[in-house]
Amino acid sequence: MSTLPFLEIEALPRSLVVDPPMTDAEFEKFCLKNDGVQVERTSEGVILMNPPTGRETASANSEINGSLFAWWRKHERGQVVADSSGGFYLPDNSILSPDAAYISPKTLRQIACEKQTAFFPVCPDFVIELLSKSGTLAETQNKMERWIANGVQLGWLIDPYRKNVLIYRPKVKTSIFTGKTLKGRGPVSGFTLDLSRIWRYYED
Repeated sequence: MSTLPFLEIEALPRSLVVDPPMTDAEFEKFCLKNDGVQVERTSEGVILMNPPTGRETASANSEINGSLFAWWRKHERGQVVADSSGGFYLPDNSILSPDAAYISPKTLRQIACEKQTAFFPVCPDFVIELLSKSGTLAETQNKMERWIANGVQLGWLIDPYRKNVLIYRPKVKTSIFTGKTLKGRGPVSGFTLDLSRIWRYYED
């Protein structure tokens, strides 16, 4: 692809099919030219784009990432991807960005052996996706299923409109959590998320 377009947010398409598909290097350049937009790539090469989030989602995302970072800072195990600006090259050739993620020390050691890229060349161990008004529950559930299929060990899909969390794990049926304090397990054992602090951003 010889010319990489800059896309005006007002005219932003939700998806873009490029023929032939962008190479990894072209995709990274495309993201840099459109750094005000969250850009992802499906395993089929379709480019997915989301505009900047609204006030509610942005505030809740900050709360989530702040809690995850505070837990990491206390234990200093692995590395936290602060927000959706972090992209991951996944085994199925997709490139996804979570709202929050944690990478374990074991996974981090794999990166040292990989080529240097703008995005992480590994799958995170833990991800959080926050449902926003610009996306549907079905779309976000599908994304979470792709995370799990690519190696995520624990995923939380936070739905602030229904005030619940869908919990994903490999080979385990998805469960629904409706309490106030969500406790991590596996790669984020010891991490807790106070959901009441997130729900408050969606109160009338």
